[in-house]
Amino acid sequence: MNASINILVVDDVEQNLTAVGALLARSGVTLLSASSGAQALELLLEHDVALALIDVQMPGMNGFELAELMRGSERTRAIPLIFLTAAARDQAYTFRGYEAGAVDFLFKPFDGQVLINKVNVFVELHQQKRQLSAQLEELKRALHLNELFTAVLGHDLRTPLSVVMNGAMLLPMMTDHPKVAVTAQRIQSSAKRMAQMVDQLLDLARIRSGELRPDLLEADYGALCRLIADEFTTPDHPSRIAVQTSGDTVGVCDSGMMSQVLSNLMGNALVHGEADQPVHVTIDGNDPRSLTVSVANRGEIAPELLDSVFEPYRRGGTRKSGQGLGLGLYTARMFIAAHGGDITAASSKEEGTVFTFKVPRRPAVEARP
Repeated sequence: MNASINILVVDDVEQNLTAVGALLARSGVTLLSASSGAQALELLLEHDVALALIDVQMPGMNGFELAELMRGSERTRAIPLIFLTAAARDQAYTFRGYEAGAVDFLFKPFDGQVLINKVNVFVELHQQKRQLSAQLEELKRALHLNELFTAVLGHDLRTPLSVVMNGAMLLPMMTDHPKVAVTAQRIQSSAKRMAQMVDQLLDLARIRSGELRPDLLEADYGALCRLIADEFTTPDHPSRIAVQTSGDTVGVCDSGMMSQVLSNLMGNALVHGEADQPVHVTIDGNDPRSLTVSVANRGEIAPELLDSVFEPYRRGGTRKSGQGLGLGLYTARMFIAAHGGDITAASSKEEGTVFTFKVPRRPAVEARP
């Protein structure tokens, strides 16, 4: 952050280099002097330069040619250029300078204060660039630590959570007291909800770390949907999910990821839809190149919330407390994107809410979110 800022001055006349050097000398700025284009290129390979002041009329390689070489290199392409020339003012000559990448053109003899003011602007811009770069690196480190913490926390929570769930299952076997059975059921329900939150945290860590790589194998989307729908069925609560298929529903996917997508969408529909209305899951396999899955329920998402339903930590206006972290739809979108597909949401009072995703029947191996 406190390193000196380099300014490159290129001129084949030694007196001009000395004069510009004396004019721009200041604390925190280092002037790099080159008497030819070749020498300037050598300095550019060694130093990070904030600004280049280039004389146009030089023997061998002139200033325009040097500028073109700088623009052709990734390392020096973004360096601002100011041309200094003693040539007569000519519009075509000036146009060629700007075409070569100049940000400004000064004709000798120029006002020293004008040059100082222009240089100060680029020095300040370079300082701001350094500050932003340092802040970005700090932010990246903080995000990495946060993701690491999330992954470790989610992983370490699973062991004590499994003990709680196993203990809750054993409690009713140890006594016939009705209050114990009710308490055990509540513990199991809460532990299951916490387990879902832990899974969401681990999914988020995978997404943020860039480790989301689908393990693609052939699977039947219809069978996956029915299997997930059955998971929401209990003796006390018959299934409200109706699954309908058409065409060939076999495709290539990561079954684990796709099961999580379907579970998130169906669970979301059950929680936020009207309690006395069914949830309709439709798998359309009539397109030989893709599969389309829709999950529909009665109930409306407020228009002002619809555009942000796939953003992490967003909660709909009807979301009940304790239902999750607001990561379900975000995770679904990222998992579908990892398969090369996309997901949309539509909602109205008349039609209810429908989430629809479309994925290639055989995703490309290189598909990434």
